[in-house]
Amino acid sequence: MKTKEKHFGLYIGGEHIETNESIPVYDKFTGDELASISKAEKQHVMDAVSAAEAAFQNDTLTPFKRYDVLLKTSELAKERREELESLLIKEVGKTKKDAQGELDRTINTLRLSAEEAKRISGEMVPLQATEGSENRLGFTIRVPKGVIGAITPFNYPLLLGVHKIAPAIASGNTVVVKPATMTPLTTFRIVELLEEAGLPKGHVNIITGAGSEVGEWLLDDQRIAMYTFTGSGEVGLHIKERSGMRPVALELGNNSPNIIHFDADLDLAARAAASRSFHNAGQACIAVQRLYVHKSVFDEFSDKYLSYVGQLKVGNPEDPDTDVGPMISEKEASRVEEWVNEAIAQGAKALLPVKREGALFYPNVLVDATQEMKVVCKELFAPVVTMTPYGTIDDAIKWANDSEYGLQAGIFTKDLNVAMKAARKLEYGGVIINDVSTYRNDVMPYGGVKNSGIGKEGPFYTIQEMTEERMVVMNL
Repeated sequence: MKTKEKHFGLYIGGEHIETNESIPVYDKFTGDELASISKAEKQHVMDAVSAAEAAFQNDTLTPFKRYDVLLKTSELAKERREELESLLIKEVGKTKKDAQGELDRTINTLRLSAEEAKRISGEMVPLQATEGSENRLGFTIRVPKGVIGAITPFNYPLLLGVHKIAPAIASGNTVVVKPATMTPLTTFRIVELLEEAGLPKGHVNIITGAGSEVGEWLLDDQRIAMYTFTGSGEVGLHIKERSGMRPVALELGNNSPNIIHFDADLDLAARAAASRSFHNAGQACIAVQRLYVHKSVFDEFSDKYLSYVGQLKVGNPEDPDTDVGPMISEKEASRVEEWVNEAIAQGAKALLPVKREGALFYPNVLVDATQEMKVVCKELFAPVVTMTPYGTIDDAIKWANDSEYGLQAGIFTKDLNVAMKAARKLEYGGVIINDVSTYRNDVMPYGGVKNSGIGKEGPFYTIQEMTEERMVVMNL
């Protein structure tokens, strides 16, 4: 893929397409323009789907070839990690530590997807167990759906893009991807690496522009067999309503609760919560947002937690020692400032000074916040945490479940019975025991309940979503 210096056109059928309008992409810390991207028009979206459809119909990639392409891409990403990390730091505002973590996981997800490409299979069906089918042989196969419409978010543009693109390739599908307008550059880079690794042109096409336009045009095109989206609940619901009978995979919001029981290793819990409350400036759907701490250890835990939070360095994400960089925009940082001040006006107390410098919002911890406040019941998506004491584990579970979301939750306890009760009773897609809600291994089935979405991610599980189970019956 050839692009002009600091400009990225649409990428359709292996061709770099210029359009009449461009959109700037900014360095999230300095505010300098990093690059520009072309703004798609409706015909471009239709052309991208046509290119993906043609590539699907003419696909000659064997499972081994898909494995080979994805494994080579993983190796190329490892070789180019310095460039990719730098791009994440600039276009997302990630700290160097967070960018390194995203690269590690991206490399692993590509490798995991490569491995899964070789073991997609069906199963035998015992038709002969039914009288009259003694001469029948039954089995299932898994076949690709076709063109996948993938819409990716700003917070993990490389990793979450790969979580959609790599399993689609592994399972024999083709893709039209629309990256977030604020963070599209790493998507162009990873597609370059895929094609360098041997992926035929047209298998992945990139269209850029506002989701309110480009996303609608994608939804209009009936040739798209499935949509996969990570983002807000409002947009996810709209996609589900518009998709009709076509399947969707939706990874949406959360306001992750984490329970610190009286028998917990408080130092472990405080250290883990402090490090994972504010990584990526809190802009992760499973970042720690709500802490429910048993009243008997509330003061002790608070002291330990605030001590660790106080050690976090806020500032330039290029500095390798920085722990918390800027949010995605000053507008978002301002929104969070408003929510925090609103909570304080309603009776909450900030344990740290409320401080914002442009897009930088300094970590804060709120106490005396009620379940009805936005900072508790909504998805903050920011470096702010609420901390609430509880009396019984049933109280903690009840408050944790008092949410429209249900992605992941965490609990710290040494009591196996308490841990298993939480695993059964917490209404979340994932329950993490003796670690925070933020833990995610890219091999595991990742997805939520309630307004946190539909479907699972993780290469094996995504491939199940992106393929159809087909029954084959042989009359012998």
